[in-house]
Amino acid sequence: MKIQSVRGTRDFYPDDMALRNWLFERWRGASRRAGFVEVDGPVLEPLDLYTEKSGPEIAEQLYWLDDKSGRRLALRPEFTPTLARMIAARQAALPTPIRWFNISRCFRYERAQRGRLREFFQWNVDLIGVEGEIADAECIALAVDGMKAVGLGPEDVEVRLSDRRLLGALVRHLGISRERVGGVFAILDKRDKVPAETLQALLADAGLEAAQRDGLERILSWQTLQDIDAAELATAEVAEAADAFKRLLGMLADYGIAEWCRFDIGIVRGLAYYTGPVWEVHDRQGEFRAIFGGGRYDNLLSDVGGHPMPACGFGCGDAVLGLLLKERGLGAEPQRAAEYFVASADEDNWTNVLCVVRHLRRLCRATQFDLGGGSLKRQMKKAADAGARFVAIVTAEFAESRHVTLRDMDSGKQTDVALEELGA
Repeated sequence: MKIQSVRGTRDFYPDDMALRNWLFERWRGASRRAGFVEVDGPVLEPLDLYTEKSGPEIAEQLYWLDDKSGRRLALRPEFTPTLARMIAARQAALPTPIRWFNISRCFRYERAQRGRLREFFQWNVDLIGVEGEIADAECIALAVDGMKAVGLGPEDVEVRLSDRRLLGALVRHLGISRERVGGVFAILDKRDKVPAETLQALLADAGLEAAQRDGLERILSWQTLQDIDAAELATAEVAEAADAFKRLLGMLADYGIAEWCRFDIGIVRGLAYYTGPVWEVHDRQGEFRAIFGGGRYDNLLSDVGGHPMPACGFGCGDAVLGLLLKERGLGAEPQRAAEYFVASADEDNWTNVLCVVRHLRRLCRATQFDLGGGSLKRQMKKAADAGARFVAIVTAEFAESRHVTLRDMDSGKQTDVALEELGA
């Protein structure tokens, strides 16, 4: 019986693994440049951590199980609830601000399609313990640095920014109660995923009257904060939220990334725990779903038993970003299995070959040799297959001369090299 891989998962062959490692290195580099440190947590968590904190859409996508002790567990669909649980467990001992990042394997049971998988990796960045827009700006600036690190520019992608407080104030101005705003946000999060008629039908099913739906459509058409001012909706709540958002935009300009960013009031994010600014990164051509997503979640720590602390952060999945990088011709070069290949010009020459192999590996040079022996021609082919940059050809006279013939596989040039100089 031929066993297939599970739908929505991936096998990482060498070139795929090279791209994955290349991407992770750049995520780690951007995080560390901004002073963040790496953490990790378990793949298995209590089911309640997600059903109560992440929102209904994530809860419906969980892989969950009952273990042999009757505990109901879930494979993590995202890392932020785990991070909140970890901080709550040691909150008194942790210095603030907390600047953590993580690259986690996550699982969601959703329809597998281009850029959307059931098993994926996610770069998560969280900044805990800082009030005000400067923390949000710091996270957005780090996300932009991450995009620069993989070769993307503002002509490729844009950060679309909104604020749940601002949109919530505008929605309530339409006569929609505070209790119903969360349901409206959940529907608006589907705005780019369903036809406009379907969105209107969902809003009607949620109890919005025709005038409220029309007002909401008008709000979503606004392109700038000036549109809000012109609409003369300046209640105290709207004015306060708009002022905070203007401060955030000013700080993004101070970071030098204003050209990457634009106002999009319809961005709400699907996760229920967001409380303030929210944002997503999209490709400019609109070919892919959101690449990054983040925002402020000031209540999450208290929701998992900790003391209230301001918090913000973002996540970036590898699947959509990988497709975008491939389309732009960006990413890792095919990895070399070996930098050096040690070949024998004579039969029964293992002692000399292994002497050279040991020397190179002590110098931390990735080194292969043909375990099956064979002709020099065969060994040279093996070296080429391994992507070796150099081949050290060892003869039976090596024991006395301590020299090898070094062939540069790119230029074809051969030189005589003493063992102590090889790989130095």
